[in-house]
Amino acid sequence: MPSQRLNIFELTFEELISFLNELGEPKFRAQQVWEWLYKKYVTEFAEMRNLPRHLIEKLEANAVIHSATIASEQHSSDGRTKKVLFQLPDDQYIETVLMRYDKRRTLCISTQAGCAMGCVFCATGQMGFFRNLTVSEIVAQVLCFAHELAQTDEHVTNIVMMGMGEPLHNYNNTLAAIDRLTDETGFNLGARKITISTVGLVPAIRRYADEQRQTPLAISLHAATDEERDKLIPINNRWPIAELMDTCRYYIEKTGRRLTFEWALISGENDTIEQARALGNLLHGMLCHVNLIPLNPTAGFSGGPSSKERVEAFQAELSHYGVSSTVRVRRGIDIQAGCGQLRDRVVSGQ
Repeated sequence: MPSQRLNIFELTFEELISFLNELGEPKFRAQQVWEWLYKKYVTEFAEMRNLPRHLIEKLEANAVIHSATIASEQHSSDGRTKKVLFQLPDDQYIETVLMRYDKRRTLCISTQAGCAMGCVFCATGQMGFFRNLTVSEIVAQVLCFAHELAQTDEHVTNIVMMGMGEPLHNYNNTLAAIDRLTDETGFNLGARKITISTVGLVPAIRRYADEQRQTPLAISLHAATDEERDKLIPINNRWPIAELMDTCRYYIEKTGRRLTFEWALISGENDTIEQARALGNLLHGMLCHVNLIPLNPTAGFSGGPSSKERVEAFQAELSHYGVSSTVRVRRGIDIQAGCGQLRDRVVSGQ
């Protein structure tokens, strides 16, 4: 019999079978519980209506479904973006954002409390690293919003691991959470509907390529020369652009999959024609796409977003090198939807 209550989202299906067996329950109960969790998104064991009362009581005594509580939430003025700040049992905070598009319902989820990468323009990078999230803490963000969307006959269509933290710095838990969310017997989201964003942890990218996974990868590049990238992304000092590009080519060769490069356009810094040319030369001939993102300003960074004219000029220059790009639709600017911003405000009491 378990000695303390565990978060049931930590369990794989096989582990759930073993857990219920310890409680004296037959194997078929695991499938019932699994479906309630991952297909019906219940938030309480008492909602599992086809389970006998004695099993409900055992589950309530030995496990929990959600261990996080909502500390704060914000809604954009256009009603399309919602940001939630979750407080974890150890008083750490993580953020999750729901973005509504015409046909998509995209979640931006966190994989760490804080971040060790120190990217200067990112509110999470400015706060430092606290700890990795568990599998259950990653998965629960998705199922919490899935439960909410189900009330209006909506469902999660896409997930981007671009919230707080560096996903590949928490490699094992991040990938275990993806396995859970793509499990055909459970939540059953297509692997290609989930995107992992990384600042460029070279060994982890190579490991990911070797594992031949279907989940797309996005590289937060933001500068095309070491001189510029060193100033924005400290990890570039460890794995400079040439080494990162070699690894990106290895990933493409190994998987045959297109890479996305993310580029937060900072006015007067990395939105120049010179940087566009450098980026064009860097990516020319590579199976890739560039996602241009006008900067979401943060209190700890003085830079501002590029003007529409500079964005268009940057994009036009890239096209001369045969590099495709799109400008990401900005969401939640009026509620500071960039990762780490709501946590910063709540914790600082501002």
